Amino acid sequence: MASIILNKNNFFNNLDIISKHTKAKDKIALVLKDNAYGHGLIEMATMAKEYGIQKCVVQTESEALKVAEFFDYILVLADFPTVPSEKIYYTINDLNAVYNFPPGTKVELKVDTGMHRNGVKPDELYTAFARIKEQGLSLGALFTHHRSADELTSEWFWQKENFEKVKTHAKELAHIFGFESLRFHSCNSAALFRNAAFDEDMARVGIAAYGCMELPNAIAVEGLKPVLSLYASKLSSRELKKGDRVGYGGTYETQEDCVVSNYAFGYGDGFFRVLSNNYKTPQGIELVGRISMDNSSFLCDEDELLIFNDARSVAAFTQTISYEVLTSLKPEITRKIV
Repeated sequence: MASIILNKNNFFNNLDIISKHTKAKDKIALVLKDNAYGHGLIEMATMAKEYGIQKCVVQTESEALKVAEFFDYILVLADFPTVPSEKIYYTINDLNAVYNFPPGTKVELKVDTGMHRNGVKPDELYTAFARIKEQGLSLGALFTHHRSADELTSEWFWQKENFEKVKTHAKELAHIFGFESLRFHSCNSAALFRNAAFDEDMARVGIAAYGCMELPNAIAVEGLKPVLSLYASKLSSRELKKGDRVGYGGTYETQEDCVVSNYAFGYGDGFFRVLSNNYKTPQGIELVGRISMDNSSFLCDEDELLIFNDARSVAAFTQTISYEVLTSLKPEITRKIV
């Protein structure tokens, strides 16, 4: 079986670094969508509450309801309400979606400042405010999302300036339509650390909190530590002779007499098949043969094997990003906080 260890000290270390940039714990909104980036929704919510985090961001209402006891404020990014709640806000992602929310729903308006994915266009702000008022919704905030904050380009500055214009217009509209004390937020993990003087109402922090953020050297952040480590237990071992072939298709041929052990972890658990014959553990132990649904073979005889303790290393082997590595880990894998 596979198991996941979550390092509380590393998580709190990351939150310490983040809170220095936000200037307050209560400005951190921990992103917990997709099972907390594969770390475990309840496990990470429990540790966040212990640290003093009061806000979180999720994808669905179902996620929000599961962690409602841990937070004072929850933002749902892509769902509609079915259960009344005083602490849950729902995102308006499209002008035509306003009428899908029941009167009285707490909402936040997403504005497309350049990513061209979700959100109303800046020139639709007046219409959006009018419809929100007409529908009887409770508007609490406006926000946007950066498309290139983690890249060393000028696009981050361009989008930041676009959102500043949106803020100015929104404050005028809030006065006209009676939505006072609007909040504003735009920063994901990368954008937060690109701000020399963070001054918004909160930052939506995900990958930095989990310690796997990757940025160009010129804007890299020092001191963040990965929270998640993945282990697998041994199913069997066998002594092989030089020339023996391992796994489906016999794609690995032993170069000398050796011991190969099989571990209870495969692509059915979220371990990418493309890593077959193309991965080494943090201790340099080689993966041999094709990864199968529930099994992976390594050149070792350990009873329990550390598969990885930094998702960025796996991402490098698979030519993807740490987000995909982490969120691929199945919820059924046992997770333990240490």
